[in-house]
Amino acid sequence: MEIMLRENKSLLWCAVMALALAPSFVNAQSKFVRTQGKEIVTPDGRPLLLKGIGLGNWLLPEGYMFKFKTTNSPRLIETAINQLSGEDEARKFWQTYRDNYITRADIRFLKQAGFNSIRVPFSYRLFVSDSRLEGPGYELLDRLVDWCRSENLYVILDMHAAPGGQTGDNIDDSWGYPFLFESSESQQLTIDLWRKLADRYRNEPAVAGYDLLNEPIAPYFDTATLNSKLEPLYRRMVAGIREVDRNHMIFLGGAQWDGNFKVFGPPFDGNVAYTFHKYWFTVNEDAIKEFLAFREKYNVPLWLGESGENTDEWIDSFRRLLEAHNIGWCFWPYKKLDATSCITSINPPADWQVIVGFADGPRTTFEEVRKRRPPTEQTRKVLGDYLEQVKFANCRVNQGYLKGLGLRSSQNPER
Repeated sequence: MEIMLRENKSLLWCAVMALALAPSFVNAQSKFVRTQGKEIVTPDGRPLLLKGIGLGNWLLPEGYMFKFKTTNSPRLIETAINQLSGEDEARKFWQTYRDNYITRADIRFLKQAGFNSIRVPFSYRLFVSDSRLEGPGYELLDRLVDWCRSENLYVILDMHAAPGGQTGDNIDDSWGYPFLFESSESQQLTIDLWRKLADRYRNEPAVAGYDLLNEPIAPYFDTATLNSKLEPLYRRMVAGIREVDRNHMIFLGGAQWDGNFKVFGPPFDGNVAYTFHKYWFTVNEDAIKEFLAFREKYNVPLWLGESGENTDEWIDSFRRLLEAHNIGWCFWPYKKLDATSCITSINPPADWQVIVGFADGPRTTFEEVRKRRPPTEQTRKVLGDYLEQVKFANCRVNQGYLKGLGLRSSQNPER
C-alpha cells in the first residue's frame, strides 16, 4: 500500500508539473509556423499556403541575370569585376550592390503585391572567413528579417552554395563537382554554419524555416554513389540545427535539381517539409504525381521551392495546378536585368554591352585582359549606373508575371 501511495504521489507530481509547464511550451510553439500532417500551418493552427518569390542574384550572383553567358558563377563574375575595376573598387561595388539590390522598398512592394513569403538564396562565403563563422552575410540577413517582420512576410533561408559545392555546377559556385559529399571538412563547416544561423534565429517567428541545400547533386555525376550520401548528411545537418532550435521547419530537397525523392526514406524529424523544383515541362498532373505519391505515403507537406523562367501563361497554369493540390509555391526570380520572366526588371544602363562583351570575351591571358579592358572612366560610369538601376524605384514591374501568380497588380510602394 505504501509503495502504491508513493507511486501515485509521484504520478500526481508529474501530472502537476506537466500542467504547469504546458502553457509555456504552447506559448513557445505558438509563435512559429510548422508542419501538421500534410499541411504547413500558422502559429494558431490554420492551414498556410506559402506564396513566395526567390530573391535570386542578391546574395549569390548568377551570370544570366547580368546577361552574361560564359561568366556564369559568382567566382567568375567577381573575377571579371576585379579585372575591370581593381580589387578596391570591386569591393565597393559589391557592398553597394548588396545594399541597393534588395531594400525595404522591395520588401514592402512584395507584401503589397500579395506575397506572404520569400526564399533567400545565399552563398556560404558571405558567412565564413578563413573557416571562421564570420562575414557580412549575418548583418544582411538580420536587416532583411527585420524588414520582413515589419511587413508580415515569412523568410525561408536557402543555402544555395554550400562549402565544397553540393550541386557541382555554376549555381553553387563550386569547382565543377559536388565535393561537399566527399569532404568531411566541408560537411562539418556546413553543419556548423546551419547551427549558427539556427541559433541566431531560433526565437524569430518571421523566419519560417531552413532550406538546407539547393538542388544537390546534378545529374552529370555518379548519382548512384552520391545520392546515397544525401539523406545521411541531411540527418547530421538537422541534428546540428535541433541542438539549438526546435522551433523552425526544415525543408529537404531531393537530388538532381531537387527532383528525385527516391533518395528519401521515412521522415526523421517531426517538423520537416519536402521541397521540389520543376522547370520547363508540359503542365499536367502527371508532372507532379511522384511528389503527390510521396506526400500521401509519408503524410508530409510539399513545397515548390523554385519554378519560373517561362511565359506568364505558363506561370499561371502551373500555379493553378499547384494550388489545386494544396502545394505552396515560391517562383523564381524576383529581379533580373531587362526581362519579363521575373517580378521586377532592371533597366540596363547605357553601354552595358561593354561590360558584357568584356566578361564573355577571351580573358585567359593577362595580355587579353590588358587589350580588352574598356577605359577606366567608362567602366566606372557603367557599373555605377547599374548600381542605381537595381534600386526598386528605378525598376519596372512586370504586371503579367504578377497576374500569372494570381496576385494583384502593384506599382511602386508608398515611400
